[in-house]
Amino acid sequence: NHLSFFSGFGPFRQHLVNSSWEAVKELAKRGLGENIDLRIMELPVVYQKAKEQVCKIWTTLQPLLTVHVGLASSATALIILEQCGKNKGYQERDACGFHPEGACCVLDGPEKIESTINMKSLWRNISVEGVDIILSRDAGRYICDYTYYTSLYYGNGRAAFIHVPPLSESVTAEFLGKALQTIILAMLEQCGEQRE
Repeated sequence: NHLSFFSGFGPFRQHLVNSSWEAVKELAKRGLGENIDLRIMELPVVYQKAKEQVCKIWTTLQPLLTVHVGLASSATALIILEQCGKNKGYQERDACGFHPEGACCVLDGPEKIESTINMKSLWRNISVEGVDIILSRDAGRYICDYTYYTSLYYGNGRAAFIHVPPLSESVTAEFLGKALQTIILAMLEQCGEQRE
């Protein structure tokens, strides 16, 4: 059985319910077929704590793939596939009022790290009814980007990040869970092809 790990984020600012965590819980209910052992975790919107949890995932569980899901509050019906994580520029304060030392993730880490998942080919081969899917190379220099970079760093690129919109009448947790399932099954297929 291959272990895959998924994280969503907790509440922050005006978002008392974070759609990323609701979507991940929904994904866990649906599952990814019997040979994928799916584990989930809610990460706090706090740089240091999120980083510690992500390090722990990679050092103790060594999953085949870790997918982080975050909320893009500006998106309405948009799912965003993030190709890379950036190391520097973290000036914005987190839920505890802190930002990372030196405004960066890993002091002597590379400027950016690309995911081993090719988001462009994934994006070409996938469609989810009722929502647009777009590609991005900038995950926004906040906890999302920070967590993604950390995960790519410790997981040798075997991480992915998906931004989801806030919940609304048309975008329910069920809808997002189903969309994630479609996207992640395609990612796992890509991982399988890369291994062979």
